[in-house]
Amino acid sequence: MSSRGQKQAARMVRDQIARERRRSRALWTSIAAVAVLVIAGLIGWGVVSSQGSGSYTAPPGAVENGTGVKVGGGPVTIDVYEDFICPACRQFEQQSGGTIDQLVSEGKVTVVYHPVAFLDRASSTDYSTRASAASGAAAEGGKFREYAKALFAQQPAEGSAGLSDDQLIQIGRSVGLGDAFAQAVRDGKYKPWTAHVTDEASGDRVNGTPTVRVGGKDVQPSSQAILAAVG
Repeated sequence: MSSRGQKQAARMVRDQIARERRRSRALWTSIAAVAVLVIAGLIGWGVVSSQGSGSYTAPPGAVENGTGVKVGGGPVTIDVYEDFICPACRQFEQQSGGTIDQLVSEGKVTVVYHPVAFLDRASSTDYSTRASAASGAAAEGGKFREYAKALFAQQPAEGSAGLSDDQLIQIGRSVGLGDAFAQAVRDGKYKPWTAHVTDEASGDRVNGTPTVRVGGKDVQPSSQAILAAVG
């Protein structure tokens, strides 16, 4: 091969090497960019997850998984799912609430009350959520049942605005709750907890209120059915 041909061949090799280096740099640049996007996506997912239904403060007296407030300490567990704007829940409380309270006082049952917010659509102010959150604040003050009964006694009509926060606070004061309760209601302290309670109830196939379960099994929301199931 002539000297000229050798030079051309050498130049072609150098050009080929240069092209390979450029392609290699471009490939690694692309890989690095994808890695950055993946890491950013994972960080974003973590932030969103931390803000999801797991980010809540359960009130004192809540069960371990935060899905309700525990009353009593008997061997049989009754789960009661109620919505504070649900007329059937008010009727259930009027007809069967005393029976459940008696079973608690006799040491026969542990009752877990789940104040769900299924019916926010039934008011113009998300009353179900606000009332449930207020009941969490009442649990913090050690008066969950007293407050729940008072809420049902003054239950607003479905489709109305519902009671205002000031009215919720006044009801609390009527059962002996004070300034800490009032501040928790104004701050919406237990609204994330209400969302957790509601989401978990839906996940447990609770489709309406009132729903009553004795020992994990659905029973009719009546005193007779509850007494028969407790035994």
